[in-house]
Amino acid sequence: MSFIEVKHINKTFKVPIKSSGRFGALKTFFSRKYNYIKAINDISFSIKKGEIVGYIGPNGAGKSTTIKILSGILVPDSGNVVIDKMIPWKDRKKYVSKIGVVFGQRSQLWWDIPAIDSFNLLKNIYKLDDKEYQKTLNELIELLNLKDIINIPVRNLSLGNRMKCEIAASLIHKPKILFLDEPTIGLDAISKKVVREFIKKINKQNKVTVILTTHDMADIEALAKRIILIGKGKLLYDGSLSKLKRKYDYFRKIKVITKDKIKIEEEYVIEQKNIEGGIEFIIDIRKIEINEFIKLISSKISISDIDIDSGNIDELIVKLYEDFKI
Repeated sequence: MSFIEVKHINKTFKVPIKSSGRFGALKTFFSRKYNYIKAINDISFSIKKGEIVGYIGPNGAGKSTTIKILSGILVPDSGNVVIDKMIPWKDRKKYVSKIGVVFGQRSQLWWDIPAIDSFNLLKNIYKLDDKEYQKTLNELIELLNLKDIINIPVRNLSLGNRMKCEIAASLIHKPKILFLDEPTIGLDAISKKVVREFIKKINKQNKVTVILTTHDMADIEALAKRIILIGKGKLLYDGSLSKLKRKYDYFRKIKVITKDKIKIEEEYVIEQKNIEGGIEFIIDIRKIEINEFIKLISSKISISDIDIDSGNIDELIVKLYEDFKI
């Protein structure tokens, strides 16, 4: 049996329709009408222990609803979820001690006190052993480089340092599962790299299962080998990122540094234009392999240098959304 097993979950929200106009509120009070929004529509998937999975989709796709069900905050209308032999909303007290949650736009740290005070409070909430807590805390301080910031009030920390403290707080009780919702939102490039490297490290060392929800496709590319894509409440794709790339990431931009001129009018050349110092091609690798294309142009012109763009994952996801009409 998988570590996380989600079977045919459904969730519909009943949203009141507000009447407009002068007496709109009065009309709504006496004659209330509702819209029924299907947030989750028969979603099933399983995740093995120690996996990092990117759970992605556009706004309104149902990502947050799914995460709330998996974390035990919401109860599905139908279907079932079993995580580490527990049902999140039924075994809530036992279950929450096994999970960590980081919301990029919400804080679990107390704003006006240093992060270390929040850590100590969480120690008492989770009833952690003194020695085990201190050992875990020291590891987190070292791995996330928190030594110089944990005694500063959270409100005075930069966003990057606050996010590192948020991640430490979510891991202080050594959870088996980590839910990350936009963990690098608003961070600079250096902070993003630190957070990503840390997530990879705890996943490898402690076999922490990670479910990552993000709009930053660079996070997905850096961390997740597998992605689950949902749209309009339905599961659209569940598989490896490499397979997705092979299916959708078929254009390559190749810049050739040369003084010569050439015009290739073949179906595998999507676009060709002159640039400073050379020529830029966009080719379709379904119709010609990169090495064959380079061999072809090398036989026709003298080349000083070649730059090959490996593709953009954001563009890949856009193509995927277009394919599924979401």
